[in-house]
Amino acid sequence: MLDLSQIIKAYDVRGVVPDQFNEPVARAIGTAFIEMLRESGDQPDQIVVAHDMRESGPGLAAAFARGVNAAGAAVINIGLASTDQLYYASGSLGLPGAMFTASHNPAQYNGIKLCRSGARPVGQDSGLAVVRQRAQQLLRDLNAEADGPSRVEERDLLGDYAAHLRSLVDLSGIRPLKVIVDAGNGMGGYTVPAVLGDQVLTALPLTIVPLFFELDGSFPNHEANPLDPKNLVDLQNAVREQGADIGLAFDGDADRCFVIDEKGDPVSPSAVTALVAARELAKFPGSTIIHNLITSSAVPEIILENGGKPIRSRVGHSFIKAEMAQSNAVFGGEHSAHYYFRDFWFADTGMLAAMHVLAALGGQELPLSEFAAEYERYVASGEINSTVADAAEKSREVRAAFPDAQVDDLDGLTFSFEDGAWFNLRASNTEPLLRLNVEAPDAARMASLRDDVLAIVRG
Repeated sequence: MLDLSQIIKAYDVRGVVPDQFNEPVARAIGTAFIEMLRESGDQPDQIVVAHDMRESGPGLAAAFARGVNAAGAAVINIGLASTDQLYYASGSLGLPGAMFTASHNPAQYNGIKLCRSGARPVGQDSGLAVVRQRAQQLLRDLNAEADGPSRVEERDLLGDYAAHLRSLVDLSGIRPLKVIVDAGNGMGGYTVPAVLGDQVLTALPLTIVPLFFELDGSFPNHEANPLDPKNLVDLQNAVREQGADIGLAFDGDADRCFVIDEKGDPVSPSAVTALVAARELAKFPGSTIIHNLITSSAVPEIILENGGKPIRSRVGHSFIKAEMAQSNAVFGGEHSAHYYFRDFWFADTGMLAAMHVLAALGGQELPLSEFAAEYERYVASGEINSTVADAAEKSREVRAAFPDAQVDDLDGLTFSFEDGAWFNLRASNTEPLLRLNVEAPDAARMASLRDDVLAIVRG
């Protein structure tokens, strides 16, 4: 008997196929999802289902649909899709959704991201724990419900998704840009041509140069995880060699987007957050912007300078989305390159963030390295992971070592210093790791503070 606690985590379902995650498990989760929704007050007659380019996706999605049908609900299957395309379907149709993807994980993985109608997140505290318990019981029960009549409608929403995004950001009046896009053999290779590549319909002044647009869940060129610097090398080289204005890299399910400048250097997700925040505040003056506590100090500074209200959040999409809905925030950004928009049902979409960056870059004459510099005010370490036997004890040791710092515990421990330097140390939810992020006004201070903390954590 599979232990579903190994694959149903805080935010989604993810596991190795077929050892941990297979079609019987997907079917049980489909039934459990409908039961959870009904018990919590929703009465879904239909849900929308999609899958990414992984080979196991169609079979798992079909098994999930059988479980949904067994529970008495129908399925709208939109087939191949990015995660933000599934969120578009959930929002525009007003239906709960299930996206079969393992995001940036290696080829042997697959998973499910679940949402309520309107793309509202389902996490451990908002239904996912109930789904796990119910699905586990269904797998134990030899008399589990038989398959009901198949009620699956196939529907293509790619064009509607692309049209919706183009209605939110006007790219028609910008200067010509040469854009190299690395899809990493993931879903960006499917969605980018639909959104940005149809020159006949949109007449966009963009020359899109594709890298690894062929859909291939075995990831033959590099992992579709732009957070790892080695997976950006192909894009960086192509930008330099071809004299492009900008490079864009998407992860496997294309809900995250990373930006490379014309020199081949990464533009930090914090800078992208600040840039998009300024654009949204110009459109919606005085609005609230959410940023997680790992983003640069430049983010709340720039939000305030542009007349907005910054709200600091814990790391993770369920916290960001809940905070955005509660405060009616117009935009939210994370250090991991997840970007959330009120006019996209408070959901994250890498494509819409990329369009904002293209519009901002093309609306002025500076190269991206110079244009982005105004949003890059500090030096950051990036996230550094350390394997530890006792995360709580190491955290106590670090706290004792910095008695003069101001400390808060919103998410792990954040230590702030009078010179503007800070670091955050937080434990992983799933692994014996401590995650360290450091930022300071200059590289020397950042390196010194980073090394001091790591000496304690790894000592």
